[in-house]
Amino acid sequence: MTLSSRQEKILKFIRRFTHEHGFPPTYREIGKAVGISSTSVVNYNLDVLERKKHIRRDRHVSRGLRLTDTVDVISIPLVGRIAAGEPVPIPESSVDFSLFDETIEIVSSMLGDPEGLYALQVSGQSMIDALVNDGDIVLMRYQNHANNGDMVAARLRDENETTLKRFYREGAQVRLQPANPSMDPIYVPAENVEIQGKVVMVIRTLN
Repeated sequence: MTLSSRQEKILKFIRRFTHEHGFPPTYREIGKAVGISSTSVVNYNLDVLERKKHIRRDRHVSRGLRLTDTVDVISIPLVGRIAAGEPVPIPESSVDFSLFDETIEIVSSMLGDPEGLYALQVSGQSMIDALVNDGDIVLMRYQNHANNGDMVAARLRDENETTLKRFYREGAQVRLQPANPSMDPIYVPAENVEIQGKVVMVIRTLN
């Protein structure tokens, strides 16, 4: 079955976007790329592509488009929110990634080994100069150590709070540095900081 020129453009855009970013586009991103202002019209054309078996869709998954000729897609659990601002309280117990139903689908070749990967939604503006905005999704690889300059999820043990910042070890203390000139760094004793993961990818959300 043949596709319309618009559907061909949509399919090519999905393939190019997924290849470049490692995850599929949103309906709004598709519409903007091919000149469609209505998400319902985008949805209609995606229905056609799905019926013709060019794509598969999972409506329970964020960015749940998948090309039928793509086989190296992995699902990463979206486990909650992290502050890109002042640290916020976190749950007392360790996170069990298997307990979370919501996932983000990513092309595995963009990330390598999927072991220890999880996703968090960003809350706040402290990392905007690192191109991480409020509402974006950060993909994290779990690790308990960091090098200077790494963007990490850092837990402050005494306060039982966590934040997204760049990590710098400075003698007996740690500087958690925002990427926003209007915000001050956080200085804490090194023994009070627990690294919970390093950012490996940022997924931008568009309004």
